[in-house]
Amino acid sequence: MKRRPILLLLVLQIVFLILAIPDLRAQSRAERSVRLILDQQTAAWNRGDLEGFMHGYWESDSLMYIGKSGVTYGYASTLASYRRNYGDTARMGKLRFDLIQVRRLSARYFHVVGKWSLKRSAGDVGGHYTLLFRKIRGEWVIVSDHSS
Repeated sequence: MKRRPILLLLVLQIVFLILAIPDLRAQSRAERSVRLILDQQTAAWNRGDLEGFMHGYWESDSLMYIGKSGVTYGYASTLASYRRNYGDTARMGKLRFDLIQVRRLSARYFHVVGKWSLKRSAGDVGGHYTLLFRKIRGEWVIVSDHSS
């Protein structure tokens, strides 16, 4: 008789795990989407395509980019800043992202911390970045970037 409550508890735990599996897959799918955006940005940068690199960013006046020159708001202003600072392939060099942490904050947000480095003829540079990804209209986009 004492086996029934234990068996019932075990069955309930198994059912719970089975129901939780789709959520775990959705989370891993979301993280893979975020990582894919970073990979696509790296590839675009390394072929000298600033517009392609910007595809990972939110096309909005509310996009926030924080760099050595301070805060820049808006997609167009951020692209103009990239063009001004990295206007040719010699200054762009070859980009590498090394992820330190990719953390899901909620169903709509990811927080990413990493290192960036540029190997280039104009002198190698690098630093760290913090990105906030938000799911907007079914797509993951960077809404805030702090790179130093």
